[in-house]
Amino acid sequence: MYSSHEPDPAVVTPAQTAPAGPEGEERTRDRVLFAVLEDGPVSAAELGDRLGFTPAAVRRHLDALSREGLVEVKLVANQATGAGRPARRYVLSHRGQSKMGNDYLDIATEALSELGRAAGEKAVEAFAARRFAAMEQRYRPRLAQATSLRERAELLSDALSDDGFVASTRDMGTNHASATMLSVQLCQGHCPIQDLAREFPVFCEMETQSFSRLLGVDVRRLSTLAGGGHVCTTHVPVGRDQAPQRAEKRTRIKITKQERPR
Repeated sequence: MYSSHEPDPAVVTPAQTAPAGPEGEERTRDRVLFAVLEDGPVSAAELGDRLGFTPAAVRRHLDALSREGLVEVKLVANQATGAGRPARRYVLSHRGQSKMGNDYLDIATEALSELGRAAGEKAVEAFAARRFAAMEQRYRPRLAQATSLRERAELLSDALSDDGFVASTRDMGTNHASATMLSVQLCQGHCPIQDLAREFPVFCEMETQSFSRLLGVDVRRLSTLAGGGHVCTTHVPVGRDQAPQRAEKRTRIKITKQERPR
């Protein structure tokens, strides 16, 4: 028998199960912040669906995070028609990115600045190249399991997430008539070296080159967190990988029809 002060767990909604008190509020707010990091740009309704909170509860936490300068609103046009009122989407601010973990970056930035002054920009470039060469060496065996470019992009996304970059992939061009227009956007919602890369853009350049080598195709950087974007986005043209397969299939069908007995 439950008292009036003890809610029946059979009827309590997820939004009501959030721990009470200042510590509970802080833990719940951290969950909202991490969800914005992973899914941003994301709407309040989408966050509610993911976390099981009511819209009012989500907006209360988002308002608090906004006042703390950890999240900000991005107005996004309707992707389907481009018309109508822009939707409000939430993303992490620069301060929010820093809160998620940029330990020792001030020391690293100062050290690289000293290296640049003592040995020149080429020394900093060589340092960045060695860093991403080591990353490639770790990632390459993992990507070797893939049988297609798209699968390699997904495995690269998984590897980046394991290293704290909160990566994901999005299919693009699926509604286009030409198979060669198919692409994958490799997105990184967090950059552990964001402040360092802002001071030394060569780190972003070296990372992009590493992606090209790992995927075996030229990729294009659309945005970076260090450059002021809300997410690091890399364009991967997977259509070039799939178009020859479709052409080969059509050729086999054509040959089969030609060889069919009359």
